[in-house]
Amino acid sequence: MKTRRRARRVTLETLYEYDIANHPPGEILQRRLAENYMEQAGVEFASQLVQGTIEHQEEMDMLIARYAPEWPLDQMAVIDRNILRIAIYEFLIDANTPVKVAINEAVELAKTYGSDSAPRFINGVLGTLADQTSQLRKELLLVPMAE
Repeated sequence: MKTRRRARRVTLETLYEYDIANHPPGEILQRRLAENYMEQAGVEFASQLVQGTIEHQEEMDMLIARYAPEWPLDQMAVIDRNILRIAIYEFLIDANTPVKVAINEAVELAKTYGSDSAPRFINGVLGTLADQTSQLRKELLLVPMAE
């Protein structure tokens, strides 16, 4: 399995436990990495995804709530919520992963970990968000800070 895909899987497992049990994310990640050996590039990628996703969770949750209004965040499956957060972080906030790659990887995670309807749901929400990428980047990242 490719390094980045394994890193995303470890990230999802870490965020899932953080979301449910509220354990310290750094400790969860270290434990997951000890159980899932990967080269340094994967370790760094997973660390970046975990930190970035947690750091920008509030903005991303706002977007998820806006683009998946029929599924309030607290009623959404924890797996789905975290898959969406990882993908949104990757293509919208970090912007180092091509949109199609981030969506494809998210759908693959949903096929492995989510319910039968998860891949279609994830693809739909992320596809809608992807169509708004430049506008959302302005809204999220280039909003001048209040003085």
